[in-house]
Amino acid sequence: MSKIFIQIASYRDPQLIPTLKDMMANAKKPKNLVFSIARQFSETDGFDNLDEFRNDKRFKILDIPYQDAKGVCWARNLTQQLYDGETYTMQIDSHMRFVKDWDDILIKMIKGLQKDGYKKPLLTGYVPSFDPDNDPAGRASDAWRMAFDRFIPEGAVFFLPETIPGWREMKKPVTARFYSAHFCFTLGEFSTEVQHNPEYYFHGEEISIAARAYTCGYDLFHPHIPVVYHEYTRKGRTKQWDDDKTWGDKNKHSHLTNRKLFGMDGETQEGHDGPYGFGTVRTLRDYEKYSGLLFERRAIDKHCLDKQYPPSPYNFETEEEWKDSFATIYKHCIDVGYTSVPEKDYDFWVVAFHNAKDETLFRKDADKNEIAGFMRDPDGYCKVWREFQTTELPTYWVVWPHSESKGWCDRLTGQLNHNNVS
Repeated sequence: MSKIFIQIASYRDPQLIPTLKDMMANAKKPKNLVFSIARQFSETDGFDNLDEFRNDKRFKILDIPYQDAKGVCWARNLTQQLYDGETYTMQIDSHMRFVKDWDDILIKMIKGLQKDGYKKPLLTGYVPSFDPDNDPAGRASDAWRMAFDRFIPEGAVFFLPETIPGWREMKKPVTARFYSAHFCFTLGEFSTEVQHNPEYYFHGEEISIAARAYTCGYDLFHPHIPVVYHEYTRKGRTKQWDDDKTWGDKNKHSHLTNRKLFGMDGETQEGHDGPYGFGTVRTLRDYEKYSGLLFERRAIDKHCLDKQYPPSPYNFETEEEWKDSFATIYKHCIDVGYTSVPEKDYDFWVVAFHNAKDETLFRKDADKNEIAGFMRDPDGYCKVWREFQTTELPTYWVVWPHSESKGWCDRLTGQLNHNNVS
């Protein structure tokens, strides 16, 4: 009786019940499923009423009025407290779909990895997408993995989904650097060994769990075939930050907690040895060498940047040589409101990043075609993305438009206070 402890944090989600029903209908052994659900609800919604499941012994339901909700990590932590020794655990979002016999497929993957010598394998990743309004026809057809995107100014790491190259010929899961909070399947004790820090709000959650899981002895893998599907758009659903007027303060505190965990931006490392800190099987440095990230410098190695499978190769005689092999990849989006750039005949914009000494660290101007693209953005403002390698974080950005009829226009600037974000 290999039971699966399923953790679901749901926030006013009309997809909660369809997710549960699809999960049970497609399980090979639905009687072995145990559900721990943090149902953050509004009485006016009605679409996530779980009364039909309340007499089912498989369900453990936490009913939380949405006004009392404190963020997704807080809710996920609550679901983990209901773990009762089940063999496996699965964490998912409340808007998912499943292939036939998904439970048997995932268990066999875990057992296969254990036979290959991985004591504590963990399956995770940004799984393929589905469309609730066009299911199953709207499901993505490929297996996906997670790729590094960038360190955001507040310090958290962002990722992007992409197709696993050659997945149709693969027979086993592929090694992974990163962790996805919307899909994780592993041994049940993960629910107690690597619990979500309720002080986290949203961003920073995934990179912190990846590092903490690795240091607790878990080896990360992406499933090599589609097993579970995720709805990414969240259209028609209220998010927690839509209802919470204090979410900004929670978010700032979360970012600070994450930077302290990793000792980033000069922060004194705090929380790394507590209940939401790192394990004792491996060190944070071990995870950095495995993943190709260097947190103290917000840096990434070429192996990770080139999307090669981990671990990153380590061929250095000293740690200093290893550190010197990193390049800091800085990626930032400059937001420029349409009212700040009212002219119709711009021929180019200077786009540059400077340090505190007013020295230019990077410059790449926008031409007419790129500017035209900025002006078509559906969100109603220009998004000026730039990415470059640097050994020094910029202090401020400059956008200086030039018009064919008026010449140089107003010079726009914005501060990048990396060391003072709180």
